[in-house]
Formats: sequence, C-alpha cells, structure tokens
Amino acid sequence: MVNLRLVSDIIKLLPDHVANQIAAGEVIQRPASAVKELLENAIDAGSTVISLTIKDGGKTFIQVMDNGKGMSPTDARMCWERHATSKIAITEDIYAVRTMGFRGEALASIASVAQVELTTKRVEDKVGTRIVIEASTVLAQETIAAAEGTVITVKNLFFNIPARRNFLKSNPVETRHIIDEFLRLALAHPQITWTMVNNENETFSLKAGTTAQRIEQVFAYKTSDQVLFTEETTSIATIRGYFGKPEMAKKTRGEQYLFVNNRFIKDAYLNHAIVSCYEQLIQKEQYPFYAVYIEINPAHIDVNVHPTKTEIKFDDERSVYQIVKAVAKKAIGEHFYIPSYNPMGEDHFLQLQPQANNPVQLGISPQSDNSNAGFKTSRSDSFNKPAAKQDWQELFAILNKPSDTVGKPMYKQSETASLIPETTLPAWGKHLQIHGCFIMAIIKSGVLLIDQHAAHQRILYEKYVDQLSKNDASSQQKLFPKSIQLSANDTLLLQTLLPSLKHLGFDIDALGPQTFAINGVPAEFTQTNEAELLTQMLAEYQQDNSTNPNEKLARALAQKAAIGYGKLLTDIEITELIDNLFACAEPNMAPSGKPCLTTLSIDHLFGLLK
Repeated sequence: MVNLRLVSDIIKLLPDHVANQIAAGEVIQRPASAVKELLENAIDAGSTVISLTIKDGGKTFIQVMDNGKGMSPTDARMCWERHATSKIAITEDIYAVRTMGFRGEALASIASVAQVELTTKRVEDKVGTRIVIEASTVLAQETIAAAEGTVITVKNLFFNIPARRNFLKSNPVETRHIIDEFLRLALAHPQITWTMVNNENETFSLKAGTTAQRIEQVFAYKTSDQVLFTEETTSIATIRGYFGKPEMAKKTRGEQYLFVNNRFIKDAYLNHAIVSCYEQLIQKEQYPFYAVYIEINPAHIDVNVHPTKTEIKFDDERSVYQIVKAVAKKAIGEHFYIPSYNPMGEDHFLQLQPQANNPVQLGISPQSDNSNAGFKTSRSDSFNKPAAKQDWQELFAILNKPSDTVGKPMYKQSETASLIPETTLPAWGKHLQIHGCFIMAIIKSGVLLIDQHAAHQRILYEKYVDQLSKNDASSQQKLFPKSIQLSANDTLLLQTLLPSLKHLGFDIDALGPQTFAINGVPAEFTQTNEAELLTQMLAEYQQDNSTNPNEKLARALAQKAAIGYGKLLTDIEITELIDNLFACAEPNMAPSGKPCLTTLSIDHLFGLLK
C-alpha cells in the first residue's frame, strides 16, 4: 500500500521589495537609467527649469531639482508604490500617452536599490512634504518648508545589491552615459532651462530657446553654416530635421538623435533612411550629425514595447521611413551643391606640360568666380583653347622617346590629387621616396620598401609611451593660443586625459564648460591645425578598445601626428626616419597593426619581370 503525502504549494507571491528589485533590474540598469527616469518626471511635472547634480558618476549622489507643480502629501507617498501613476486609468490611455513616463515603475525601482529623499510642494500649499526611503522602506515622512517644485536625491545606488554595483563601469564612463541621457532630453525640450553639475563643476548651462539655439548650445555648431534644416508636414506625420553637412561627419557614433513626440528613440530602420542619403558624400567609417523630430498621432505608435521606452512600434513603418528619407534628401539636396561638369568639344585636349607662365604650375588659375566660391574653380586659358597641331605631335613625341626615359612619370599624383613636378623628388642614391608615400632603400639582398606613414606612427608611438612612463616632455609655447570647442563627451574625455597630455608636451587650459585654449604643443609638433588634430585624436582614443590608457593615448596621438601620404621628404629626413624606425623595439609593425616595411629580394624582382 502506497502512502500518499500531501505536497505543500510551492508557488507564492513575491514580497514587494523583492519584486521591486527585479523590476529595477529591467528599468534601472546603471546611474544613467535613474537620471533618465527622474528627469522625465520633472518634464511631466510641467517644469521650466531643471537642474541635475551628480557625484562619482552618479554612484554615490544624484539630485534632480525642478520648479514643476509638485505633489500633495498623499501623492508624495503614493508615487513610491509600484504601478502607481497619474498618467493612465484605462487600457485605451496607453495608446494616447504623450507624457514621458506612465507605468509607475521608475520611482519604486529606484527606491528599492538606493537611499532616497523626496522634498516637494505645490503652489497652493503653505508647506511641503519630505519623505525618506531606503530599500523600499519608508523611514520618515514629515512636513517641511520648501520651495515650489520637487527635489529628489538618490544616494548610494545599488548599496543593497553589491553584485550589481560591481558591474558598474568607471566614474568617467558612467558620467558619459548620464550626459548622453541629459542631452537627449535637453534637445527634445529646448523650451526648458537645463543645468548640470558634475562633482561640483558646472558642465552645462542651457538657456531656454529654440531647437536651433539648443543645438548650437550643446554642440557649438553654427546652425546657419553647418547644420541644414528642413520641415515637412504630411497626413501621417510632421517631421523637422536638422542635418549636419557632410564635412561635419565624425568617426565616432553618438551625435545622431531621433525623437518621436519629443521622446528619444533608437531605430536602426529610420537611421538607415537618413544615413543612406549621405552615401558617396562621406566615408564609410564616418557618421553624420542629425536631429530629427517626428510628430505623429499617438494612436499610430506603441511606446510600451520596452521597459526603458527607447524603442517604439509604428503601425505604418514603411511610410514613415520614406518620409524621413525624403526630408533628409531634401535638406542635403537643397544645401549641398555638387560642382557642375561641362564637357569640352572633341577638338579640346588637356595639355600634358604645365604652362611656363603659370605661377601655380598646376594648370589651374588662382582666380575663381566669386559667384560660385567654394564650388567651382575657373580653368586656365590653356585648358580652354582648342588643341593645336603641335600639341598632338608633342604627344607622339613622348611615345617615341628613348627607352631610358619611358616609364618615368612626368608628374606624381599625391593623395590630395594635386600634381607635383617630378623634379622635386630626391635624386637616386641609397634611398628614394616614391610618390610621397613610400621610401625605397637599396640593401644587399634586394630592396627595402617602407611605408612612411606607418613607420612614423611606430616611431611616435614608442616615443609617447616612453614619455608617459617618465613624465618628461618638452613643450613649445604658442605665440597666439588657439581655442577649441568640444562636444560634451569629448570635453569629459579631454578633462580626464589632461594630466597625460601634459606629460606629452601639451599645455591646455579650460576657458569654459566646453571651451579650451591650446597654449603649447610638443616641441616636435609641426601640425598647423592643432585644434583639428586634438579632436581627431580624441575620436581615435574612443574607438580604441585597449585597456591600457597610456597605450591608447600614445596610439591615438601617433596615428594623427604622423606624417601623411603625399608629404615630400628631404634626404636628411628620409635618413633620420629610417634610423629612428630601426631604433624602435618593434620596427616591423605600426601600432595600428599595419606593416611598416617589406623586403623585395633580387630573386623576387627577377620573378616580376619574367
């Protein structure tokens, strides 16, 4: 006989604090997530002034102050309950939401993993309310004198979940994520005055204004010169687009913003619609700036498809794609002109020899048509006249020259497509520079071919690594300091790298929240545009996945400071480059992984001519 034992029920309701912590894992992934939720609540409260203060990348301190409508004592207590919201009451309200938050999970999730303090007061109330919560437990609730609006302070995020806290990145990385969230909301709501303080230093002070003014405040772009604007209204949606000119494209992704009903979203499909319009105008590894604002009936979208509300669904995604692409094409097409090409007649012939009386020696007149400055360059008279008989005879004379002259190019074309007379090349000897790109040196076993750009990268890289380890470098002070304005993320990165850059010979001072003065550069530095090189170096640094900061900085600076292709070198410079390369610990490979040199043996050369 089998004894049947009663099995107890094993499915139970989770305690509230455990459920809140699980929800926090979806909503509050890092300090930036908490900042986003608090700022969105401030926007929904009708605030016109919002201030954000953080410390240690938001890990130890986050505070958001606003001048919104505030809350009553009951609401101040209820807002910390899970799924408590004033935004929706019935199911249909979900599909008509125009506010930033609506599900009532954010504050409850934050309170479950942090120490929180709320102070709030409505305009009609004489006193405010203060509530202190720790790990979902209300420790205190009292009346207090307060200004109209709300102040929420979050301390020690994930203090009760050490494992989650250990997964957070360094303070600069977490700060960059917070800045990203801050700027997304600031760009979506230019009518609000925003300020941000990081470790007691003011990072942003953005006054209320238009969208164009906000873009200029954040990115230091002159919207009339560098950003193209177009607006289009259709039966489906109204779209306002701000598109950076192709020459403003960067190698780092980040300055690309899509907003739907003032809510920032990530949508690869719509991003493709915009970026495809820049094809053949920018390089493949570059990313254009854009800020596109889509106003659409909430009934045609679903914003409740992701816990952080950064993804939405359109009921007619293909139509929205076509509209966005048309707006981007219109902006670029109206403002980005391509030079016109007027083909010559059959009796016109482009002369091979430069004119002796042409001071430029390039066959291009130094004078240009002022009506099309920057887009068209007038040709010299020799380019426009019909080919004379002696011109054709000259061509055949070249073909009939002795064999020792055949194959020697009369011109060398550099990477910038400028024609350089061959007579400027170094004479034959132990080495020869080829087309301003390679150095060929004769060795016993054959020929040594050196990539001058990769070789100089290796030389500079090892030099910079040595300087960073010894903290020793000489600086060349500039007579007139150059100012540079950076984006928010570049500003934060530069502030982090300033001590290391000083060891390399840079002398850089902060002039404002995003403005710096370059007072000095390394002694051997020959670049004329230090500001541009510094910006490019920061972009290379961010793309480098190495974990050693000194090597990353040395590699990024070496890649941008090395001599470029098309640079003609003297015999002395070539000899010095070769000597310095073979004095390196690793002369065969550039820090980027590209080979610096190769050897062509005599047998290999004979094999090429079989």
